[in-house]
Amino acid sequence: MKELLLKQRQILLFAFAGALSAIVEIGTFKIFSVHLPQVFSHETNFHGIHFPLSNIFSTSCGIITNYFLSIWFVFERGKHSKNKEFAYFMGISFLSTIVSLSFFQIFFRFVFLDHIDLGFFVFSQEMLSKIAAIILVSVLNYTVKKKIIFNG
Repeated sequence: MKELLLKQRQILLFAFAGALSAIVEIGTFKIFSVHLPQVFSHETNFHGIHFPLSNIFSTSCGIITNYFLSIWFVFERGKHSKNKEFAYFMGISFLSTIVSLSFFQIFFRFVFLDHIDLGFFVFSQEMLSKIAAIILVSVLNYTVKKKIIFNG
């Protein structure tokens, strides 16, 4: 029973750390997606890729936040040295970033074709796509990071 509670605790802490990281990622995405098109006119559509720099920069902010929250609150130190652990974390995060960016493009082009107006808040097409991509990739991230990097 204690082991089950500890497992659930870790999942809850991972979800909390992921939620905080997602807030950082979504917040920085909003900032970048508003301001970068003023500097780089092709940011909204760069050869069919929508908001590439905003996605890359915001995802990087989310990954760094998630790394520190993961080592401080979620996982025990892994079987690797700190440098190797960090390298594995960044490598897996890089791959999950590519997956996330791909899902963003799919959601942006085919799923969320318009904004959602809740009356008190409006979710733009790009924000809906970003949120959906984060949620989808987070399940994969937990499993892979737990098994490969940390004591899983």
